Amino acid sequence: MASSQFCFGHAGDGNLHTNIIKGTMSDADWDTKLNDGICEIFELTVSLGGTISGEHGIGLVQKEFMPIKYTDIHFNLWRGIKKVFDKNNILNPGKIF
Repeated sequence: MASSQFCFGHAGDGNLHTNIIKGTMSDADWDTKLNDGICEIFELTVSLGGTISGEHGIGLVQKEFMPIKYTDIHFNLWRGIKKVFDKNNILNPGKIF
């Protein structure tokens, strides 16, 4: 078994949590191919009309993949909203912005 993927979720709201398990993959393959696998999952999800966020929003894993779903318009809007409510950037500084 090179690697496996397990998926579980919430029946009521449609959230799916996918865990990719390293299995017997070499560390080198894991380090170079994991992001490709995550990207492929997110691209398929978006192409099927889904999103990359879950019930808790965007996490640290999803952060780098946000451009798959969201445009500069989204990012600029969110930055503006954050500035209105967090002028001093003290709430989760650097987490997303």
